[in-house]
Amino acid sequence: MDFNFLKDLRRRDHKPRFGALDILKYIGPGLLVTVGFIDPGNWASNIAAGSGFGYELLWMVTLSTIMLIILQHNVAHLGIATGLCLSEAATKHTPVWVSRTVLISAMGASISTSLAEILGASVALNMLFSIPVPAGALMALIFVIIMLFTNSYKKIEKFIIAFVSVIGLSFLYELTLVHIDWVSAGIGWVKPTIPQGSMIIVMSVLGAVVMPHNLFLHSEIIQSRQWNLKDEKVIKRQMDYELFDTLFSMIIGWAINSAIILLAATSFFIRNVQVNELQQAKDILQPLLGNNAGVIFAVALLFAGVASSITSGMAGGSIFAGLFGEPYDIRDSHSRLGILISLIFAVFIIFLIRNPYQGLIISQMVLSIQLPFTIFLQIYLTSSGSVMGRYVNKVRTKIMLILVGGAVVFLNIKLLITLF
Repeated sequence: MDFNFLKDLRRRDHKPRFGALDILKYIGPGLLVTVGFIDPGNWASNIAAGSGFGYELLWMVTLSTIMLIILQHNVAHLGIATGLCLSEAATKHTPVWVSRTVLISAMGASISTSLAEILGASVALNMLFSIPVPAGALMALIFVIIMLFTNSYKKIEKFIIAFVSVIGLSFLYELTLVHIDWVSAGIGWVKPTIPQGSMIIVMSVLGAVVMPHNLFLHSEIIQSRQWNLKDEKVIKRQMDYELFDTLFSMIIGWAINSAIILLAATSFFIRNVQVNELQQAKDILQPLLGNNAGVIFAVALLFAGVASSITSGMAGGSIFAGLFGEPYDIRDSHSRLGILISLIFAVFIIFLIRNPYQGLIISQMVLSIQLPFTIFLQIYLTSSGSVMGRYVNKVRTKIMLILVGGAVVFLNIKLLITLF
């Protein structure tokens, strides 16, 4: 997706026609976020949840998805109503010490996300060609930077997303081929339980679904669908379409996340198989793909790593540019520097990781630790009349957002108690 024209879009003054099929023009930002649901970090977290605890952690996918719908819908409204992404709005409307603290920590989250994505791609290269993980990480880094800096990724982006999405949907289809205890699964989806030793996995699932960098990215890319910030009717229609886009996309994400946990439970947990590396995850596709499962899984993992590395790099560029009150623009030095910080620091850390599978899980847990900072920044901005005008949060929305933030803080406190 090209962001170079965002500034021009913000200045244009043309009106769209809204027909029965026009909603298709507005579906996209939510789906781009959903691609993050089938990235290497998500695969690792969900496989760890299913293989280690069976159906017991399915509730975390349900809770995380509800949180994500509320947060993504709210942050999209910020982008539509103000013409600013979350990072720009923070710099413009909060004290310097607040914006710097939150945005620098968000850059850390972007690095952690990029780590998982590039690490997944390098593990895939190792599976396919026996390339050492550090060398594979360098190859992935160079490729992603070239794609971003030249905008060449646009030529392959749809193909990559389509292929990875097919694998994600394959997880759903495979549920018809294996035996699932649907009664236990149904209980798992709605009954919160934290089995002994599961807290790190619980938080990694949360961080893998509600990714801080996606909140920044969604508020940026939603503006590529804007038509006229001065026309109240157009803005209202955009917000209505955005709600459908968000709900549709997040429900698909919930289904795919749940399917991976269910398949991991049937492939590993009931057989008491301990999962120690991501390469074992190919076994969950064995009933559908047979002996080709390993190769197809590795190719999907490679494409997922590349696609999500591109979006995490964009998020890093958007966050860093926002520190200077600027929108994401690949031609701008601040956006480019943000991309490089996110991706290069991630590769540096990969060189220090001994266990890639554990590295993926921990990287997702780190995201959950940063999440409260981003959530409460978002609540402040979208609840401010001076920022949002007539689209300021209603009392009901504000209460829901505070409950989401409070739940994330509670879970982080339990994590800290567990660790220390």
